[in-house]
Amino acid sequence: MKAILPTLLFILLTTGCEKEIDTTFLITKDAIGKLDKISLTRDLDVIYSNDSIVKDTTYINASNNSKKIKIFEKGGKQLLTLTPNSDSIPTIENIRIEDSRFVTEKGVGLKSTFKDIKENYTIRKVITSMNNVVLLLKDSDIYFTISKDQLPSSLRYASSVNIEAVQIPDDAKIKYMMVGWD
Repeated sequence: MKAILPTLLFILLTTGCEKEIDTTFLITKDAIGKLDKISLTRDLDVIYSNDSIVKDTTYINASNNSKKIKIFEKGGKQLLTLTPNSDSIPTIENIRIEDSRFVTEKGVGLKSTFKDIKENYTIRKVITSMNNVVLLLKDSDIYFTISKDQLPSSLRYASSVNIEAVQIPDDAKIKYMMVGWD
């Protein structure tokens, strides 16, 4: 019994002292840093009390709903651009990641490449626009935009060509990283 007690005490102490994960810049299925999927627009002042919030004053004067809300660190670096939905009690509908410190649980962020995206996620659809391609992921609210400047010249200037994932070079850099919550 005396030999079991120290062992049991050691196990309890080591399992109870797990390292806490810093979620300040972590993108998960239901959260982006401090912002949760169910966060209300009116609560942003509390959520980002240590940061600066800039709302689109044109829309504030026209109605109570701001079209874009920008979140800045106290030092001035922009973190996020938020777009609220138009519900009677608005939540955040779209988030544009502005700071490269934000990464997904799989380590993909603004400094990642197309190779990082395809190695960590299943691409559901590629949407071709005039200047960009948008990558929609399977089972994720995250989507990425890659500039056509990152593509081979044969694809860069063809406006009517639907680009497929296999045509995008592995080293293509991410232009925008967005999250769309319903």
